[in-house]
Amino acid sequence: MIPRVFRILLPFAAVLSAALARSEEAQPFFFIQLADPQFGMYAKDADFAQETANFEFAIATVNRLKPAFVVVSGDLVNKTGDAAQCDEYLRIVGKLDRSIRLYQMPGNHDVGNLPTPETLAAYTARFGPDHYSFRHGNMAGIVLNSEIIHDPKHVAKQVAEQEAWLKEELAKAKKDNVRHVVVFQHHCWFFKTADEADTYENIPLAERTKYLDLFRQHGVKFSFAGHHHGNQIARDGDFEMVTTCAIGQPLRKDGSGLRVVIVRGDRIEHRYYEMGRVPNKIDLTDK
Repeated sequence: MIPRVFRILLPFAAVLSAALARSEEAQPFFFIQLADPQFGMYAKDADFAQETANFEFAIATVNRLKPAFVVVSGDLVNKTGDAAQCDEYLRIVGKLDRSIRLYQMPGNHDVGNLPTPETLAAYTARFGPDHYSFRHGNMAGIVLNSEIIHDPKHVAKQVAEQEAWLKEELAKAKKDNVRHVVVFQHHCWFFKTADEADTYENIPLAERTKYLDLFRQHGVKFSFAGHHHGNQIARDGDFEMVTTCAIGQPLRKDGSGLRVVIVRGDRIEHRYYEMGRVPNKIDLTDK
């Protein structure tokens, strides 16, 4: 039997515990997004010396800044299934501080422009699951394999399974009143406008419209992608599509670099830094 004094104090303890949990959820934190390390691209698969230099710098920078986690938005390698390129990526990412979680995902160069069950199995055997979710503070992260959405010809079963799983994850986040639900994938949903024509850069319009409607229903406000090897920010209502330049070889006006994303209680902020211009410390003060 619980003593009377503890019975009296229990409600107050529950209130205090809930208040502390809310306070912890409201604490700002930041994560780092890297896109397209793409080992082998600079030298057209002859070697990956430049990618090694860039990615070594990136991981050392992540370890110095100590984000809550780091996201690598696909195209880990340039040549699908190349053992040497895969091993070099894994060797360097293995230097990541063990206190910093790593969330990576496949790009078209990792599973092929026309992915098959075999290329998906090869990816998951070497790098882990191709879609999954995670939680940190007041944020739910949802990682998707966008390549199978972009080119589903040989993987219709996998597309259907991922879509059903996504709906379940979004429903869970909504039920749990998660403040920020953020979607990560390799391809951007759209590059400039939500109704733009299909290109190599974006998710085809029919699928794009379906997924954007799903995101809208569940309060998703941000999605982060790579693939373009340049920076681009586009919006559809209150949904923001953030495309980040490569830590590997850039193809646009921006140099190789990384994106710092600050998650606050009421909003998400982000900024891209080219290598050599990354600050010594990330200031979480709300200015």
